[in-house]
Amino acid sequence: MGLVCSCGVLVDAFVERDQVMIEGVMGTVTGSLTYLADVCVDRLDTSTLSLQFDQTEGGTDNSFTFTATEITTVVCRREGQNCEVTVEGFGTVNGETFPFEAVFRDQVEQAAVDIVQSFEIIGFFDQTGANTIDQGSIIALGCE
Repeated sequence: MGLVCSCGVLVDAFVERDQVMIEGVMGTVTGSLTYLADVCVDRLDTSTLSLQFDQTEGGTDNSFTFTATEITTVVCRREGQNCEVTVEGFGTVNGETFPFEAVFRDQVEQAAVDIVQSFEIIGFFDQTGANTIDQGSIIALGCE
C-alpha cells in the first residue's frame, strides 16, 4: 500500500481442504480457498478483496471466484493483543452481485496462526466456521 492506513488488512492466505456451504447445493462442498485482500478504510476506492474456491471433491464442480466490486465498511477492533478486521461490501460471482462480510483476525506471534473468522457471500456462500491459516498471512493495519 505504501501509505499509512488508519484501519485495514492485508491478506494472502490459502486453506487446502475446507467444507463450505453453497446456496442451492445440498450439504457441504469440499475444496480449497484462496483469500487475497489489500483493504484500507482511507482508500476504499482502490482497495481489493477476492476469494477463490476450487472444489476438490464431489460431483458437479462448484468452483468460483468472488471479486469485491465495492467495499463499503472496514472496522478494526483490538481484542487483547490481537486485531480483528471486518470488511463489508458487494462483489460478483459469475456476473451476479452479492453483499459480503469477511472477518480476519491477526493473532499475536505466540499463537502461531492467524484466523479467517468468517467469510460469507450473502445468498451464495458461507465458509461455515473459522479457518486457521499460517501466521503472517493476515496483517491488520491501524489496530492501535
